Amino acid sequence: MSIEDRIREQVTGNDIVLYMKGTPQFPQCGFSGKSVQMLKACGAQFKGIDVLADPEIRDGIKRFSNWPTIPQLYIRGEFIGGCDIMSELYEKGELQKLVSGAGS
Repeated sequence: MSIEDRIREQVTGNDIVLYMKGTPQFPQCGFSGKSVQMLKACGAQFKGIDVLADPEIRDGIKRFSNWPTIPQLYIRGEFIGGCDIMSELYEKGELQKLVSGAGS
């Protein structure tokens, strides 16, 4: 299975997926930590995928989304963005709407 197929399976097989550095319990960078905090504040159930544990995923996700940075958020198979986009959506109350009903 190609890395693109693995990633496609992850983002379509889970309602909410956060590709991050570290785990939701122990984020390894500030942006990943902030992203986890926002999702938890929204009450989201999500799958965290540690890109530090899998270099193939770390490189592959950047090509898959055509987005150069980690973390990356997917909701119901759709790429939402990184920490900056998540912050904007959260401040406007839009992130809460996007995650409602997902992951439950």
